[in-house]
Amino acid sequence: MSAGSPYEEERLARLLSALPAAPQAWVLAAQELPELRRTVDGLVARAEQDAAFRLALLADLETALAEAGHEPEPHLIASIRLRLRS
Repeated sequence: MSAGSPYEEERLARLLSALPAAPQAWVLAAQELPELRRTVDGLVARAEQDAAFRLALLADLETALAEAGHEPEPHLIASIRLRLRS
């Protein structure tokens, strides 16, 4: 948005306030996303530095996560699988 008049900002504010509230599931997902990213980043970094841990993740991801102290939830599993493939 360019440095327009305050009227443009007011109009945008009115338009945004007319939108319905985000579904609760979206709000919860947005709140959980930063922690998920930190967890995935940490586990991938560990896998990059620790060959045995990487092999354990590749062999049995759910068990390796549980042994590392993480609940093997579907979104965590999917995120790690995606990162390990790249």
